[in-house]
Amino acid sequence: MPLLLAACGPAAPEPQARPAMWLVADADTKIYIFGTMHALPRGTDWAGGGVAKAIDAADELMLELPPAELAGAGEMFRKLAPRTAPLAIEARLSGKALTGFRTLEASGRSFGEDGLDDWAVMVLMGQRVAQNAGLSPANGVETGLTKRFKAAGKSIGGFETARGQLMLFETLDPHTQRVLLTRAAEEADDAVSEVRALTAAWGRGDVRALEKIINEDIDSVPVARKAIITDRNRRWSAWIQRRMAQPGTVLVAVGAGHLVGADGVPAMIEAGGMKITRVQ
Repeated sequence: MPLLLAACGPAAPEPQARPAMWLVADADTKIYIFGTMHALPRGTDWAGGGVAKAIDAADELMLELPPAELAGAGEMFRKLAPRTAPLAIEARLSGKALTGFRTLEASGRSFGEDGLDDWAVMVLMGQRVAQNAGLSPANGVETGLTKRFKAAGKSIGGFETARGQLMLFETLDPHTQRVLLTRAAEEADDAVSEVRALTAAWGRGDVRALEKIINEDIDSVPVARKAIITDRNRRWSAWIQRRMAQPGTVLVAVGAGHLVGADGVPAMIEAGGMKITRVQ
């Protein structure tokens, strides 16, 4: 699960990343679908090649969250994350999971976990992994794309709200939340190396490797996969299919994990009868 919450990369990233991107097109509409990493090491160059052409051509950018919603995500997290009553982490985790959690927490400030829901603790753990690896959302793809489209005076939209996105976790049943937290804690020691592998695969556009890493992370929790991956992919795919009825060029940029596998957005679009072509 940390792989879905944090993006990590090597200390000296490749100077020219070439992440995967697809195109759906007809006579008067083009929709580029670009898989992003929400946080990256400083200096990662992902905006060349086909992505540069898509940025120049697009009239509109569609992200998971529009800029205003992203700016308010921290405050929304603080509203939704607290428990109704405190619960010590020792009552939630034991053995390897508790050890992994405490080791990760000791690398920075306390998470204040006793007062937080299981899903919220997991989110903070993912952020800590990214911080420990020297990553920042300020270096992520969404931040870079937003700057470019704002500078060009182009439209920027989003599929979701901050509340809606966080409620995907908040509304998971308690058992599933506990399973996710336990898995994240048990895997904490290896999280940095795992997300480094994820980012390396992303940078070279290796969708098979991305699928393998992501599936290993969440396939064992089907309820979470449905809510966090599959259902959202279905909604976004439906939006893309509807948007094809309007002329223009759009760049859709969502987390790379949403674009791989049989329930990824490209596969869903193809299953819906539309031609989709990988262009990078």
